[in-house]
Amino acid sequence: MSDSVLITGAGTGLGLATALYLARQGFKVYASVQHLSQQEEVDAAAAERGVSLRVLQLDVTDQASIEATVDTIVAECGGIYGLVNNAGIDLRGFFEDLSEEEIRRVFDVNVFGTMAVTRAVLPHMRATRRGRIVIISSVAGRIAVMASSAYSSSKFALEGFSESLAQEVMPFGLYVSLIEPGFVMTPIFSINRRRAKMAMDPDRPYYAWFVQHEKMIDDLVQKQWIIPRDVAQAVHRALTAKRPRLRYVVGTRAKLVISLRRHIPGELFERIFFAEVARRVTRPRVSAKGLS
Repeated sequence: MSDSVLITGAGTGLGLATALYLARQGFKVYASVQHLSQQEEVDAAAAERGVSLRVLQLDVTDQASIEATVDTIVAECGGIYGLVNNAGIDLRGFFEDLSEEEIRRVFDVNVFGTMAVTRAVLPHMRATRRGRIVIISSVAGRIAVMASSAYSSSKFALEGFSESLAQEVMPFGLYVSLIEPGFVMTPIFSINRRRAKMAMDPDRPYYAWFVQHEKMIDDLVQKQWIIPRDVAQAVHRALTAKRPRLRYVVGTRAKLVISLRRHIPGELFERIFFAEVARRVTRPRVSAKGLS
């Protein structure tokens, strides 16, 4: 069995960066995309970097699509060594402005999609007693913030899923790792930014706060020093380490905030951190000019 790696959501952002990086490191990369219209862009990026990878169509919410992709890889490689569960979507907005349909969509992709793809590859990994499952989580899966309840709760769910799964598959020689990056400038903050429909309504009670929070997030993203390659390198470590860690935090600020929450008594941390975020968002001297 070759060191084949399936990456979900590899059409843009972290998934594409990871696919290109792992291909450069010698892995046989299967870069899956939701729509084959993305293949041209992926192929062009691979050609530009002088690497080879295989693009497959995979919708993590479509069981037939998952099975077809996994069957293709197993037929070509004899098995699957690595799975990088990267496919995911965001949803911005205060909880009261999120519809049930919008929230379910986030969980269908981020949580149930991850579980479905993982379930499909596990029998093949168990058969060889060799494999790595990497799940792209977020610092938002450790510390939630306002206007992100759907996304944060989906990432918290992935954290619990990964902890449990890691214990279950360890006796088979399989490892599970979580990658927890801070803010990274990817299309999820630009062309793929998803805001709840009601959150964009100026008549909603949270609208002014939401506008301010969006501006805060944009400022944080611009000031971060994390790039997609940093996340790709963390994924590579999880795939190649003799005994990979359960968690890889990516980014200095992310490490600092998680460390503070670990060492400062819970109520004190929440009083300081959460209250400061709320103060910055709701302070009356800031006027909302709307969102584009």
